Amino acid sequence: MSQTIQFGYGTAPALMNLNQLNRHGIIAGATGTGKTVTLKVLAEQLSKAGVPVLLADIKGDLTSLAQQGTGEVDNNRLVQTQYTDYEPAEFPVELWDALSENGIPLRMTISEMGPVLLARILGLNDVQTGILNIVFSVSDEKGLLLIDLMDLRAMLNYILENAKELSQHYGNIATASVGAILRSIVVLEQQGASKFFGEPALELSDLMRTNEQGQGVINILNAVKLSQQPTLYATVLLAILANLYETLPEVGDLAKPKLVFFFDEAHLMFNKTSDVLLEKIELIVRLIRSKGVSVFFVTQNPLDIPDRVASQLGNRIQHGLRAFTPKELKTVNAVAESFRQADGVDLGRAIQELKVGQAVVSTLNEDGTPKVADIVTIRPPQSHLGSVDLSVQASVINQSELLPKYETPIDRESAHEMILAQTAEREQEMVLEAERKEAEKEQERLNKEYQREQERLAKEAEKARTRQEKSVPKSSSRRSDSPMDRLTKNIMSSVGRELGRAITRGITGILKK
Repeated sequence: MSQTIQFGYGTAPALMNLNQLNRHGIIAGATGTGKTVTLKVLAEQLSKAGVPVLLADIKGDLTSLAQQGTGEVDNNRLVQTQYTDYEPAEFPVELWDALSENGIPLRMTISEMGPVLLARILGLNDVQTGILNIVFSVSDEKGLLLIDLMDLRAMLNYILENAKELSQHYGNIATASVGAILRSIVVLEQQGASKFFGEPALELSDLMRTNEQGQGVINILNAVKLSQQPTLYATVLLAILANLYETLPEVGDLAKPKLVFFFDEAHLMFNKTSDVLLEKIELIVRLIRSKGVSVFFVTQNPLDIPDRVASQLGNRIQHGLRAFTPKELKTVNAVAESFRQADGVDLGRAIQELKVGQAVVSTLNEDGTPKVADIVTIRPPQSHLGSVDLSVQASVINQSELLPKYETPIDRESAHEMILAQTAEREQEMVLEAERKEAEKEQERLNKEYQREQERLAKEAEKARTRQEKSVPKSSSRRSDSPMDRLTKNIMSSVGRELGRAITRGITGILKK
């Protein structure tokens, strides 16, 4: 017989078979109907059963799982749920934060995110997404690691500088499209995403831990601020889910899951989602069950979940829905029809009349068949209800065994540094080439100057020789030098000395005096 957890009571105990949790589930209902309490109760029961949990805290009240409840519980609710052994308790919690502010820094590299999810988070069109795929292809080919947004920016500039060469293989790379991606990166940085992309990146095994007592650790993503950027929030969770799917080995059906993943505000995952990405989400949800991971979608309207994903959600908890218009009534009836109903039960009306803390529940039998829907009162949580003091939150973070591992960011050599090094090397080569050409040009100038100087000196020598010949009498007889002859010889001697000095300057290029 499989192990079960109990989370409420209707006509019978409301149970979930742990070996059927990998068929996934949904928790739905209007605001204020008790979804958060149900989520807490399930997380507590799973932790006690030794199953790790990952969930997002959007309102700031789930960190209270780490604090023991006050014990002030409505006795009527204890009676209704037949909760005879209720005791306040606290649970092992790890608090993560993708913005590195109030929790263990949760990081992921650009390469781990991949081009499809990154295109979604950047809000790119098809052409821009194509260029992003080129970036990843070129970086993989050249061994350039994409770790953070600086690396992504460097690679975009790299493909732009080499667009002519790359276009021969990848097609046109438009400057305008690259510019649009760069502008989207700036917006993403302003939202704080630069703290999410980097290292040390999350090791998935750190989400699947138990404590010394065998309780599953409840991993809470602090999403109070992150959820203000809906696309970033949804993509962060989706990226974790995708990496679980890509990384974990096939294990088939286990006695209990390795991890239960609660995706709160699940409609954000499918909002403005391309068909390509929707197909991938459907594939992940369908196949991740064989990796030992269970996924629960938490949302207000269950019809926000696409049919091809909703059809895979076997464990269903539906809190109250209100119908004031024909459209809303149609929604309620559609939700009611998704349950296996008992004869003579108006489930649509029952959903509208549910009280806070009640839900229509249908889970899976041991053989995987859905149980008949039952109206269930959810048990009260054992942990504290509401938000906790900042001191409690700080204590959870500071006492974490994982904090030293992730606290300090690492900036190892990646695409940005490698491209800078290549650019510096090319610039050095260009400088040396320019210096060589300048030296050749200078040498050519000196050679021409030397040649002109030689020609000038030759002309002056020729003129001097001609003047000398004209001044010597044509008589062949020897006679003693006259005063005029001696003057001429002195002049010629002086000219000879000047010529010698001029030749020396021409050779060295420096004027000697």
